[in-house]
Amino acid sequence: MIFDKDKLSIFNKEETPFYYYDIELLERTLDAAKSAADKRNFHIHYALKANFNDRILAVIQSKGFGADCVSGNEVQKAIDVGFPASQITFAGVGKSDKEISTALRHNIFAFNVESIQELEVINELAIKEGVKANVSLRINPNVDANTHHYITTGLDENKFGVPNTELEKAASVLEDCTHINLVGLHFHVGSQILDLEVFKNLCIKVNQWKGWFEDRGITIKVINVGGGLGVDYNQPDNHPIPDFESYFDVFDKFLDRTAGQEVHFELGRALVAQCGSLISRVLYTKSGAKKNFLILDAGMTELMRPALYQAYHKIERIGADENVPKLHYDVVGPICESSDSFGKDIELPISNRGDMIAIRTAGAYGEVMASRYNLREEIRYFYSE
Repeated sequence: MIFDKDKLSIFNKEETPFYYYDIELLERTLDAAKSAADKRNFHIHYALKANFNDRILAVIQSKGFGADCVSGNEVQKAIDVGFPASQITFAGVGKSDKEISTALRHNIFAFNVESIQELEVINELAIKEGVKANVSLRINPNVDANTHHYITTGLDENKFGVPNTELEKAASVLEDCTHINLVGLHFHVGSQILDLEVFKNLCIKVNQWKGWFEDRGITIKVINVGGGLGVDYNQPDNHPIPDFESYFDVFDKFLDRTAGQEVHFELGRALVAQCGSLISRVLYTKSGAKKNFLILDAGMTELMRPALYQAYHKIERIGADENVPKLHYDVVGPICESSDSFGKDIELPISNRGDMIAIRTAGAYGEVMASRYNLREEIRYFYSE
């Protein structure tokens, strides 16, 4: 996704800020992931929390992916855009009764259950609905994802999953739940993981816990290892598509599987991050004693990740000539918060009011986290084939 002068002429006609989605890159990414998964008989559920833009979802659904949801509304959205209920998983530590009932009525593939109490609640609601609920028990594997602590989910200190100290009790409760069918085990250690050794360590833990259940005569049909594969935020044009072959190869080599056992993944960021960019204009430039500022018309209301995680996104001035002198800027937005910053001390071509700026790798956790804080307008989006 090169932002050249041709893109500049197109973008100049659009009101900013807006999300720009490269559908052709999205399709190439999906095809690469599906090809790598299919040759190993792996199943992919797309994590809707990464991006639930209607056009993005339509493309993903058309490729035959399942859906990974973390709210009742996401379950309903997946159904509405055509994902088969038989390919929908529903995760989350705080599923409400209403959300659970919605998923039960749709007869989804599985609930990823995160506590013993949740097992009991799903069983009670399934009795009321007169159905049987398929569940995968989410186990906290205590594997360090070596990523930002806000997006680490697989340590004992995290809120996610059934603690391994309660597995004996969970197995006992499952025997008493007449309207629950245990189909599998679920694991997820975090997000934006670039070190594949983390996934090897996960496989070792999964093998141990799978064996623990099977030693007790409990059949495990599905092993759901979550997602977490990261993307290159630093050089998006050098690595527009993640190395799905190497990622899936780790699980193929190190995950123990018995005949008929299915392996499922829940990928979000890796599928959609690189296809999206936030496009903005420079409203003002300002130079102080210590800082030069570019003040954009996009802010943390359009892209929350830098303010929330101190996340890095590559920032480019669109269509700038290579010989334009450069200057270091703090690139900030218009929101009345000091945290409203996209990056500090960023080297860019000298920029002026009206210049176009691209904030890259924003296809995941960008548009979906946008807000109306400061009574901002709803975010717009624009697609390129």
